[in-house]
Amino acid sequence: MKKKWFIILGVLLVAGGGVYYALQGRSHHGRSQTNIQTVEAKLGSIQETVEATGEVLPLNRVEIKPPIAGRIERLIVDEGDRVRAGQILAWMSSTDRASILDAARAKGPDEEKKWQDAYKPTPIIAPLSGVIILRNVVVGQTVDATTVIYAMSDKLIVKADVDETDIGRIRMGMEAVITLDSYPDKPINGTVFQVLYEGVNTSNVITYGVKIEPKDVPPFFRSQMTANISLIANKKENVVLLPEAAIQPTQTGERQVMVPGPDGKPASRVIQVGLENGDQAEITSGITEGDKVLVIRKRYAPQQAASNSPLVMGGPKPSSQGGGGNRSGGGGGR
Repeated sequence: MKKKWFIILGVLLVAGGGVYYALQGRSHHGRSQTNIQTVEAKLGSIQETVEATGEVLPLNRVEIKPPIAGRIERLIVDEGDRVRAGQILAWMSSTDRASILDAARAKGPDEEKKWQDAYKPTPIIAPLSGVIILRNVVVGQTVDATTVIYAMSDKLIVKADVDETDIGRIRMGMEAVITLDSYPDKPINGTVFQVLYEGVNTSNVITYGVKIEPKDVPPFFRSQMTANISLIANKKENVVLLPEAAIQPTQTGERQVMVPGPDGKPASRVIQVGLENGDQAEITSGITEGDKVLVIRKRYAPQQAASNSPLVMGGPKPSSQGGGGNRSGGGGGR
């Protein structure tokens, strides 16, 4: 008998818990899912940009090779050094001079000095003014006319790869902001000075090279650094701005915002929009500085599925056919 009462008590507890959670689910389901925020139209600046990726490159890259075959005797400059046109960068011995000096060195320092004075080394000269970006040899290395001793650049620039759908918006003198992956917190201002005529096809995507000259080349610039470039296609100052999240389309294709109405309810107002950048929008009419605008967002509230337990009130009912019908029929028979 006790066992039977325990079973009945357990069934009642389970049923009661199911009813509670079902009511809680309905309560949560009935909560408001709309979040309304009030913002104020403010004056500010907005710009429309063309985004591109690119890299740091020399404007003119020159490889310096030896005029003759021989051996490097002395290197005067190193990577990062700024040199002028005509400056001596290194000294080398021709193959004949290197052989004579090696033989004289075996006879003693006096003999070696005699031949060093009699047989002068060959200088390596800088062909232009700029910065050494590569030193490719070491002292004592044997070289020939194909060996690159140094590479130098007159100036480092940035080449952006712009999609063909945006290249029509690029113009000479356009301002740009360069951000290196290595230094994301140090943007550099630049100006477009050349748009290349030949495109590059990469996986059926055509891009065109756009060369940008930094206004000030920072000391941390290095050739082949990856860069993200924002090319400023349009820019406006001192205009009325609103978040784009506050702007909605109308059924007629116009743009509108919701403002607080006189009765406290949201009221729509048609506006005209100028520049947009994905975050803010310029309002050219319909809203003025200081106006209050409502930003209405729908919050996601996950729906709770109804329990399939037959112990929960409102759960699935037993079929009218089958055992229940048979019991009813059986009772009538008795």
